[in-house]
Amino acid sequence: MTIPIEIIHAAFNNDILKLLIQIAVLLFTARIFGELSQKVGQPAVLGEILAGIVLGPSLLGSLFPVIENWIVPTTPVQINLFEVITLIGAIFLLLITGLETDLVLIKHHSKKAAAAAFGGLLIPFAAGYIFSKYIPDHFLADSSQRIVFELFFATAISVSSIPVIAKVLIDLKLIRRDIGQITIAAGMIDDTTAWIVLSIVLGLIGGGAITASTIAYSFGKVILFVILSFYFGKLIIKYLISFTLSKISSRDKILTLVIVFTFAVGAIAQAIHLEAVLGAFVAGMIIAQLPSIPKDSIEKIEGITFGIFAPIFFAGAGLKVNVLYLFRTDLLLIGICLIVVAVLSKIIGTYLGSRLLTKTDHWTALSFGAGLNARGAIQIIVATIGLSFGILSQEIYSLIIITAVVTSLMAPVMLRWTLSHVKIEDEELKRLQKEELLRDNILNRIHRVLLPVRTRDTSNVTLSKMIEARILERIGRKTKIDVTLFTISEEKDKTKSQQFLNTLAGFFNKFPVSKKIIESKNRLESILEEVRKDYDLLLVGATEKQKNSEMLFNSIVDNLVRLSPCPSIIVQSRNVDEDWRPSRILVPTNGSVASKRAAEVAFGIAYHDYDQVHILNVVESKDSFASLDIEGSVTERRLSFAYQIVNELKKLGESLNVNTFTEVEIGEDPDKVILKMSREKNFDLIILGTDVRPGTDKLYLGPRVERILNNCTCPVLVINGA
Repeated sequence: MTIPIEIIHAAFNNDILKLLIQIAVLLFTARIFGELSQKVGQPAVLGEILAGIVLGPSLLGSLFPVIENWIVPTTPVQINLFEVITLIGAIFLLLITGLETDLVLIKHHSKKAAAAAFGGLLIPFAAGYIFSKYIPDHFLADSSQRIVFELFFATAISVSSIPVIAKVLIDLKLIRRDIGQITIAAGMIDDTTAWIVLSIVLGLIGGGAITASTIAYSFGKVILFVILSFYFGKLIIKYLISFTLSKISSRDKILTLVIVFTFAVGAIAQAIHLEAVLGAFVAGMIIAQLPSIPKDSIEKIEGITFGIFAPIFFAGAGLKVNVLYLFRTDLLLIGICLIVVAVLSKIIGTYLGSRLLTKTDHWTALSFGAGLNARGAIQIIVATIGLSFGILSQEIYSLIIITAVVTSLMAPVMLRWTLSHVKIEDEELKRLQKEELLRDNILNRIHRVLLPVRTRDTSNVTLSKMIEARILERIGRKTKIDVTLFTISEEKDKTKSQQFLNTLAGFFNKFPVSKKIIESKNRLESILEEVRKDYDLLLVGATEKQKNSEMLFNSIVDNLVRLSPCPSIIVQSRNVDEDWRPSRILVPTNGSVASKRAAEVAFGIAYHDYDQVHILNVVESKDSFASLDIEGSVTERRLSFAYQIVNELKKLGESLNVNTFTEVEIGEDPDKVILKMSREKNFDLIILGTDVRPGTDKLYLGPRVERILNNCTCPVLVINGA
């Protein structure tokens, strides 16, 4: 009998209606419960899971069947529709996990992290495997796939949850401590290994007899996928990001590219019978290695994930839990034993790995175990995959979710207790103090640099004559940057411009360089249009000053600095010899944020052991001040403040291993003192920190800055808008 199309259409509309109601109710309830969870000092994920448990068959669903009818998917179509939403949530969560996987951090703490991860994976996996053998067949979804169930169960018990671990460490202010960094690194190794093992186990489903060859095939497929993804994926995404940033000006272009890349890698993983979430995890790790990704794009991905998809995913996971199973004596006993085995195996395994392999002290090793014991989000994702693949029954799935919740609740309590016995070493204390000093350093925020240049004769181009190039070459030695050389040329001069950019690019061998030539009648607007493409810094040379003009430099440079959407550095070069090097740098400071940024750039430029940075503060001593300061107390306080300012910057410079000297002078006009010192002490470079003064259509940086620029005999850098 043929079913009328109207009935099919009506049924599908009803399924869509239920899906929309499910998403609305789950998202709203999950966010409310997540907020309440955070207010009592627990991760939001626990509240989001609880929201699903409350709405599902565990509570409201059993008390009010009408709620269960509308909130819990029942028909195959409803289940499939909801699974698509939760899959997208899992993909976003694993993308975030990959983005947070710092391979440099893992390498730095590789020995201790690997030891903790090795024990923390091996012992729980073995314990979980042995435990699963004693679970009766009637609790299995498919008793004919028992070996797959046992391997999957062991993997689920072995994982740790980076999001939960990180949240606990942040709340306890331990994220930058050595113990926090090693715990995170070990968790990253845990998760990476677990996802590889999980993909191998999933590859065994429906493959007939499990033999050494089938395991080897599954293992080889996963490893090959990861290796090829890293090699080709990194090349592809780097090219696409470069192309997108340079050619496309629409909003959120990088956000779109990251999501497309993630789903593409996930699709490839799914196509070769791995899990799409493994592809998302690998995509996140690849993207995390690219410094050119704008920070706001990552923040938007996190906002989408934690604001929308993660709450739905975790509430959906809770929706599938039925705590009423715990009223059955046999399941209650299995659940209690599972929690005990999961907790003890993770702590003992991590402890033994740390103690035996790296001789870590007792309390530190115990702290690693306490931190890695949190299963949280990752175990829930693994369990959800197991349920969707028919590996886990509803009963075992519920027990694993409860285990994830209990271990996540235990983590902060156990960590507080173990860490109260761990003493901080002097070396670590110095590192933390240095990090505090460098926390908001301007160079840490600079990754993409635009250098607009005017085409010159290539026979007359040297690194010393291109002060901008010399400055970038120095900065690029200490931070990862990508530089775009940009010039405007007529059609007939394009060959000459290309040769010039090729020559200039040859000066940079420490970082990637892109070259861009365009034709344009409006030089200013063309450069501004380019700099709006998510650059972190505009570096512009100001060698030519317009005569008989109110411009500070010239029309192009003044307006570029005034209108630039990102921080800028103006380079004014005068009296530059062929062998010019910025070895002696003077940074005047008045204690402002702008002058601190100038000092940070100076410390970035000072590369060689013999380079020096001199910090100068000038205390004004005008007659009008002197007449009011009868007892000299005002001058004394101002001198004290001046020494405090220069000493703070000296501490910053010394933490970066830069030869830093302080100068405090008294004079009527600070600019005259600065100019006199620059001549008498033969400084190679002066760096000034400024902010664009608002309220005018012309560039105005203040009279003192202008007098220094007009009268200084050495090159000057003006850092603006940082």
